[in-house]
Amino acid sequence: MAETQVQTAGTGGTGEMKRTLSLTGVTVNGMALIAPGAFLWTTFQEQAAQTNHGVPTGHDMWTGLFFAFVLAMLTAWSYSQLARIYPEAGTGSSYYFAEAAFLDKEKPQHQAYARWAKFVFGWMSHLYYWIYPGIMIAFIGTLVGYIVQEISGTQLGWGPLSLICVASALLVGYIAYRGISGSTLTALVINVIQIVTLVGMTIIFFIAFRIGHPHAGYVQANAGAVLLPHNFVNLLYQSTIAILLLVGFESITALGAEAKNPERDIQRGVLISLLIQGGFCYLFEYFGANFALGTVTMAGQKGANAFVAAGNDSAPIGTMVQNAADKMFGGGGEAAALLVAFTVLMALVGTTLACVNTGVRVSYAMAKDKELPSVIGWLHGRFATPHGGILVMTVLSALIGVYGVHTVDNLTQITLASNIGTFLVYGMTCLICVVAFASRHDKHTVKHLVLPGLGLVMNVAELIGVVYLAIAGGGSGATDAIKAIIVVAIWAVAGVVWFKANPNREHAHRITFQERRQQRNAQPAGTSLT
Repeated sequence: MAETQVQTAGTGGTGEMKRTLSLTGVTVNGMALIAPGAFLWTTFQEQAAQTNHGVPTGHDMWTGLFFAFVLAMLTAWSYSQLARIYPEAGTGSSYYFAEAAFLDKEKPQHQAYARWAKFVFGWMSHLYYWIYPGIMIAFIGTLVGYIVQEISGTQLGWGPLSLICVASALLVGYIAYRGISGSTLTALVINVIQIVTLVGMTIIFFIAFRIGHPHAGYVQANAGAVLLPHNFVNLLYQSTIAILLLVGFESITALGAEAKNPERDIQRGVLISLLIQGGFCYLFEYFGANFALGTVTMAGQKGANAFVAAGNDSAPIGTMVQNAADKMFGGGGEAAALLVAFTVLMALVGTTLACVNTGVRVSYAMAKDKELPSVIGWLHGRFATPHGGILVMTVLSALIGVYGVHTVDNLTQITLASNIGTFLVYGMTCLICVVAFASRHDKHTVKHLVLPGLGLVMNVAELIGVVYLAIAGGGSGATDAIKAIIVVAIWAVAGVVWFKANPNREHAHRITFQERRQQRNAQPAGTSLT
């Protein structure tokens, strides 16, 4: 990620960010949060463990990912179009878009929705930005446990894994507090290492293995079976988890104050980063993993039992790589698996830090607007980082990580809760895109109604999928979905209560309808409110 001070458009911060990022810099910073395949290692277990009335839904793992990718691309398109017309958003991203879309309306009754819209965006986005780092911490704990077991033969229990999660959260929080988020060049190098390693793993240990061992008892009959849907409901279930792999592209819209040409490069970077990481890396790697899943790669399990075995394995991709390498080369599987594991660990730390740095900006923006308690808006005098928000996120990430590292069901619950927040924010962004362009002279029916409309419909379909899973899925999958929905419901109710009880609500109202509107009316097009 780019090294910058935290500064939110129109939120009363001090100082200005330097415009140093080209299109390459913008894109690479977005790719750092999505990560080019690391989540194949971490989420494959959750996806393999998911069931529909006790039957694994894993046969539709790739098609579920493809559905999520199309959804993400449509949402990314909406983000890119909003970034084009609101380059002054700076670090505000969708929180600013929601407000600006209504303040730009001519009728007062439409402008009246501005504060409500931005609060809903900001509040619900915390389900994503505040839970997601905790999920990454749980992944880190699980992965470190796997590495320790492979090297020493010692299997760590929940206690030691919890300590690893706490230590990891503190480390990431400290780095974020110091403002050391890494350079664009570092992010580029890490992305190249990950892509080369994970794509190479897919070609050698998955695709080449199956071609060279055609009768090793695979779950999918052939390549076509991987790529074609088997059951639409199962596809939808799989996509509710798969979206976790693809989120992060929207973080690029928070770089508007740092891009040399925000009107052009922000919208391009959003789409390019998602195409590289999701459209190429993840779809290719998930194809390979599902193509190779079978008796040999998953310790003698046949048919759907291979999904069961993968769901009970804390590192099924590591197991597959190790077994395939041992079969192909007569050994060396453990070394190959560890190499991939260390690469994934590097990606997870970077992704967690990137998410904290992005998420804390939304919280900081809300605090400066008096929509959240002032502690969230504390800005460190020396490091210019919102250390109040970082402290809250660090503690929360540690707690969520400790919970998630315990069992795969716990991990699935927090993943679904975060993903529900993602679907809500992404769906609302698609809707805001329609609202923002509805009265503009440059609106286009396909670009600004059809595509965002499809994105909205697909995000709503995902939400319905989670609810349907809770009602009709049966087994642990339904229980996990119910618990996730309860978390979201509690957070939504808390938001309503806070919106009404906020002691600074009059100040927050004035910022939106007086100060911010005056700033927008006085601001020349294409400049940043900093």
